[in-house]
Amino acid sequence: MPNLSATHSDPNAALSLIANDLAEVDKVIGQRLASGVPLVGEVARYIISAGGKRVRPSLLLLCAGALGYQGVQHYNLAAVVEFIHTATLLHDDVVDDSSLRRGRPTANEIFGNPASVLVGDFLYSRAFQMMVEVQDMRVMQILSEGTNVIAEGEVMQLMNIHDASLDEAGYLRVIRSKTAKLFEASTQLAAVLTGQNPVIERACADYGQALGTAFQVIDDALDYDGDTIEMGKNLGDDLREGKTTLPLIVAMQRGTPAQAQAIREAIETGTVTQLDEIIAIVKSTGALEATRDAAAAEAQRAIDAIRLLPDNAHTQALVQLASSLLQRRS
Repeated sequence: MPNLSATHSDPNAALSLIANDLAEVDKVIGQRLASGVPLVGEVARYIISAGGKRVRPSLLLLCAGALGYQGVQHYNLAAVVEFIHTATLLHDDVVDDSSLRRGRPTANEIFGNPASVLVGDFLYSRAFQMMVEVQDMRVMQILSEGTNVIAEGEVMQLMNIHDASLDEAGYLRVIRSKTAKLFEASTQLAAVLTGQNPVIERACADYGQALGTAFQVIDDALDYDGDTIEMGKNLGDDLREGKTTLPLIVAMQRGTPAQAQAIREAIETGTVTQLDEIIAIVKSTGALEATRDAAAAEAQRAIDAIRLLPDNAHTQALVQLASSLLQRRS
């Protein structure tokens, strides 16, 4: 298996392997969004069709392909993962009072907070209906535990809002619960579907957890160095919400006392009037490079985790995805 630094990354080539599979997943999503309550389908379709990358379903499909899966349950479980993810987005946007996601108004901006919360609940419950249909207690265990951990991560993040004393360990604990857990569940499910032994199952789970961690770390770096148009959100949104992320943690550690104090005050008040100054501090202290180095280490950990998988096109695609993560600009 190649080293991250030596890997030529082409995410489009990687995902082209599963283009037909993703089309099948989209069919399942369309079918299972059906509801006798029109507003449910309207809100759910609005956010699901918002241009998301389908990263989590793609990981499940690629891992299933790497392990030689021949059935159709991976389509249903990929849809389940997307429903759970979408439910978290609906709830997140309400909690964060967000008005923009992926370059267009959030569901709560269009339909209101009550509808967004309740349709998020519908997506969770529909996901659990679909889990039961697989008739595999291990699948239920992974997804129910994963959903619970994600909820705990959301609460931890809420508790950490405006807390400038949060350290790197606390930051990682939140993102490994809130973001990486669903990545981990997605890849682990592929091992369960194909009846792998515990060693391979753990390897798949570790890949997902490491990749999900890298994904969120890069996302947090982009809040201070991303392309606003490509991201579909404004720079400094995390700071505006009072979130202490790795670029700020590193900048406070490396900066002068005055620079650290400026960042602390911005976190504690949630004001972005000094955003240009904060971005300049983050860049001048090397915090962005340190954040990207941390993401690279996680991406390499993901690659190392799947050395035990068969060496085929799908496994190589998983390696490419880990490498391409570091070129994200949105």
